[in-house]
Amino acid sequence: MEAIETIMNSRSFFFLVIGAIAIVAILGGILESILRTRAQERSRREIAAYIAEGSITPEQGERLMKSTPKKSC
Repeated sequence: MEAIETIMNSRSFFFLVIGAIAIVAILGGILESILRTRAQERSRREIAAYIAEGSITPEQGERLMKSTPKKSC
C-alpha cells in the first residue's frame, strides 16, 4: 500500500513540475509580446516627433515605420 502512495505522490509531483514549467513559459511569451509591442509603439512615437520637429522628412519617417526588425528565433 505504501508503494502505491509513493508512486502516486511522485506522479503528482511530476505533473506539478510540468504544469509549473508550462505556466512560466506561457507567461514569459505573453510578457515578451507585451514588451515588443510597447517598444514598437515607442519607436513610432519617436519617429513622429522627429518628423514634427523637422529632423527627418515624412518620406524618411514612412520608410522607417515600414521597416520591420527581423525576429530572433
